[in-house]
Amino acid sequence: MLQMKRVYEAAADSDGYRILVDRIWPRGISKERAEIETWAKEITPTTDLRKWFGHEPAKFPVFKEKYLAEIATNPDWPEFCHLVQHQLALGDVTLVYAAKDPKYNHVVILMALLKKTLDK
Repeated sequence: MLQMKRVYEAAADSDGYRILVDRIWPRGISKERAEIETWAKEITPTTDLRKWFGHEPAKFPVFKEKYLAEIATNPDWPEFCHLVQHQLALGDVTLVYAAKDPKYNHVVILMALLKKTLDK
């Protein structure tokens, strides 16, 4: 199963393979506590896009369009998809993030795109 979880929640066995999908390491979290297997900062929104969005829900539709456009031209996307697909064959995969809002963040977009891509 592919799932998402805030890095500030305790890691659990049910998380399986944990991938941090934030460009910046989460504030106040040690690497030991995070229990991250892979840090995939290269597939996250660019710094300019992240700062423009500022986690404002009203900007989310445009943010989504711009982030999907970034992913479409990101040379690291195929490798990331392969990693996720490989790990899903072995067990659960959790995309870990730091954003406070579980509905309006880039991981929601990333999850939907991964599910669509991997279901093909």
